[in-house]
Amino acid sequence: MLKIVKIPNSVLTTPVKQVEEFNSELKRLLTEMEETLKAQINPQGVGLAAPQVGKSQALFIIKPGKNAKIEAFINPKILKTILGKLNQSKSVHPSAGGSINSTKRKKKKVRLEGCLSIPKIWGPVHRAERVLLSYQDETGKSIKKWYSGFKSVIIQHELDHLQGILFTQRTLEQKNQLYEEQDGNLEKLEY
Repeated sequence: MLKIVKIPNSVLTTPVKQVEEFNSELKRLLTEMEETLKAQINPQGVGLAAPQVGKSQALFIIKPGKNAKIEAFINPKILKTILGKLNQSKSVHPSAGGSINSTKRKKKKVRLEGCLSIPKIWGPVHRAERVLLSYQDETGKSIKKWYSGFKSVIIQHELDHLQGILFTQRTLEQKNQLYEEQDGNLEKLEY
């Protein structure tokens, strides 16, 4: 099992290099990342990018639910995004509850994001509703596919890792509040 790198390690804020060789070393890294992600219990991890295990490579894995199959994404790139229902100009968090009313344009409630590399810190991040992603699988085969809902959120979070961007940066850019978990409660972070 691999060790998860925590902030302020510079690998987390440095853009990665493209994967060029699809070999046994890559497969071993993906297997070790899967074992590491599965072992995360409190909190349960839903995604893991290579920089989070100290590797500067353009790849990540996701596991959106307890019994979900782990998916690998190598050299991923978002080709297109859809911000929200009815193509609203503001992005909304697709995995949150609530609905968008086309006449009132009510915002959805935004679910808090967290990160295995930033323990006990949480914050809202507005993400695109859907993303068209191009990537390669572990054999090097090119794939283009739309993702929506919670998978879309995880993919965007993990893609940020590959660009050296942490969710806390997104939260602050969007002028949202960060929270710290203390004794099971969330307390506003002062900054």
